[in-house]
Amino acid sequence: MLLVVNAGSSSIKLAVFDADLRQVLAGSVTEIGAAGRLRLGAVARDVAAADHQAALALCLQAMAAQGVAVADLTAAAHRVVHGGADLVASCRVTPAVIDGIEACVPLAPLHNPANLTAIRALAALMPDLAQYVSFDTAFHATNPEVAVTYALPLAERARGIRRYGFHGISYAGLVRRVTELAGVPQRLLALHLGNGASLCAIRDGVSVATTMGYSPLDGITMGTRCGGIDGNAVLRLAEVHGVAGAARILNRESGLLGLGGSSDMRALQESDSTEAAFARQHFCYWAVRHAGSMIAAMGGLDAIAFTGGIGENDAQVRDAIVAGLRWAGEVPVWVIAAEEERSIAAEALALQAQGL
Repeated sequence: MLLVVNAGSSSIKLAVFDADLRQVLAGSVTEIGAAGRLRLGAVARDVAAADHQAALALCLQAMAAQGVAVADLTAAAHRVVHGGADLVASCRVTPAVIDGIEACVPLAPLHNPANLTAIRALAALMPDLAQYVSFDTAFHATNPEVAVTYALPLAERARGIRRYGFHGISYAGLVRRVTELAGVPQRLLALHLGNGASLCAIRDGVSVATTMGYSPLDGITMGTRCGGIDGNAVLRLAEVHGVAGAARILNRESGLLGLGGSSDMRALQESDSTEAAFARQHFCYWAVRHAGSMIAAMGGLDAIAFTGGIGENDAQVRDAIVAGLRWAGEVPVWVIAAEEERSIAAEALALQAQGL
């Protein structure tokens, strides 16, 4: 059995997979450090978990009560948001890997610390358990240098300011699934559409371009993020609202929420307001416009694949985007379930099989 852990600043999501990648159990602990809630399989109850280690201990106890004992676990695997320029493949956790994740904290200050906390907490609880990590940025390490480099002075580029791209774990799983269905298309346009949304140009199974950049803010319209915006407009927002205020507006108050009054695409679809309709139109327009850039990066288009909550469930959005890309030719279109936990488990099991 393999335990997959996805830790946030005040929550932990986890899933257990067997050796055939069948999900055996899944759950979460929310509101760590406050009045929390544990949900795991058939169990749902209020809990008081002071920190991530206490939350994980509660999860392990609940797992054992449902037939998955600690002794059944052969490894654990974690989602880590940012691996920077050096951690570009899934790997086993070592002190050097811990240091590398720590070094990327300035690049993902809201995510990497929580990921590290869970790794350390599980090590304290189960010091002999092998732990592996998969990085959300790693899939895009194959992007050419010209695609990831901002036209900035060398001193600023040396600070790590470059394009990284995100949703890599989702895209890696999508490629595996499409390959199972039909082999690897030479030029695949992949769209991860959810509250966070991005596009990826995948040529011969590897990423050659993506819409997110230094952070997950760039690219297409999202649930609460504005997507691409002129740098001077950002500076103006910072001048008016301060840096923290500008960050709040750009990341939490913009996107579909700022345009249509809700970050939920389903609520916008059900609304009869002109603002809601415009928000959906805006989302599709910018997805098509960025898709043109991705197609150019691949030199053409052979297939399209949608994933993520919107990509999987909103047929109107899918149809609008596909219609906007008819100029690129009639190509197969797939809808692929986002199974990031299974993708993380697959990568860890592959490393285990190699004796790593």
